[in-house]
Amino acid sequence: MAKPTSSPKVISKKHIARLERERRQINLIRGIALAGIVIVAGLLGYGYLKLNFLQQREPVAEVNGVKITTEDWQEHVRFQRVQMLNIYNQYSFYQQNFGMDYSQQLQQIVSNLSSPETIGQQALDQMIDDILIKQEAQKRGITVSADEIDKSIQGNFGFYPGGSPTPTTTPTEVTAPTLSSQQLTLYPSTSTPTMTPTSTVTPTATLDLSATPAASATPAFDTPTPVPQPPTATATPFTLEGFKKDYADSVKSFKTQKISEKTLRSIYEAQLYRQKLMEVITKDTPHTEEQVWARHILVQTDVAAATIEDMLKRGEDFGKLAAKYSKDTGSGANGGDLGWFAKGAMVPEFEAAAFSLKVGEISKPIKSQFGYHIIQVLGHQDMPLNASQYQQKKDTEFSTWLADARKNAKVQTFDIWKERVPTEPTLQPQQ
Repeated sequence: MAKPTSSPKVISKKHIARLERERRQINLIRGIALAGIVIVAGLLGYGYLKLNFLQQREPVAEVNGVKITTEDWQEHVRFQRVQMLNIYNQYSFYQQNFGMDYSQQLQQIVSNLSSPETIGQQALDQMIDDILIKQEAQKRGITVSADEIDKSIQGNFGFYPGGSPTPTTTPTEVTAPTLSSQQLTLYPSTSTPTMTPTSTVTPTATLDLSATPAASATPAFDTPTPVPQPPTATATPFTLEGFKKDYADSVKSFKTQKISEKTLRSIYEAQLYRQKLMEVITKDTPHTEEQVWARHILVQTDVAAATIEDMLKRGEDFGKLAAKYSKDTGSGANGGDLGWFAKGAMVPEFEAAAFSLKVGEISKPIKSQFGYHIIQVLGHQDMPLNASQYQQKKDTEFSTWLADARKNAKVQTFDIWKERVPTEPTLQPQQ
């Protein structure tokens, strides 16, 4: 007997509607999930793009319409950190191999490296100065070619295709002026005045070479040393191939610190613009300057100063009083003699009085941070500058020009840089 066949299942409209709703819900869920994935991927992509491209192009400063991008500034910060690490390594080398005590300088460098914002500000100030210098140089028709940059780099590596340059120094003859009869009467203890100040109470503008070499607020980079290496006792002669290899190794080394060859060349270029513009700005700097020969008696109180003043009015010998009463024992032992000095060598109160006095005239007590000075001027004269003094005078003149240029420029800085200061490279722990 045959089995009865089942009748086909009838799908109702209600069932079809339910299936359609389920299909739509599944598609909606899939769409939402896909959209979420796209949004997350988009956000991640945007974050990567912003961090690595958009943010890098954002300016941290603008100088007369020229923008300093985050990327360029960060590379300069890293370069400055590398320079500080090079100095640290050199000090360590000398300390370990020659027993020299550089512990204070080493500690100062460690402290500087631990202050990223300070280094960031220094690098930013330097870049602003470099732009102002380049803009002024170009206004004056000064240019720097790629060939000049190449030669500067070669020279820094000690490679001179045309032969090593021989430095020539023309000594500046400094002679003591012949003393007048008045001066011999005022100061009979010697026929030749001291040519440099002997006082320990007034700071001079000479740099203290024992100080830690750290960048200033407006640092002027010396010629960069692209190859981090310990100092060697003697220079190694270079062939062209040797230079190319060392330079390529240097560029590769800097690249590992995220410093491009473009940035390295820009630093050389900035130095050349600075040198050329300085020569133009300071071309009329005189080789002589007015100097004063003076002696003084330093005491701590106004009462003591008044007493010394009365003794001098009664005719007592200035030199003997200085030797007996002056708290500046360095000059006091020599009758208070400070030698010849120019403007800027003494504290302002002392300088103003000294340059206003006539030869032989004695000042009233002059108060300074060191106490009370009684000054006698022994001479006024334009004196020749030696090479070091002349260079210092040029540096000062150029710094004054640069400060004025910055004051008159349209300079904007944006605080976003404070959140983006690189902290690498840093000191590696010693094994």
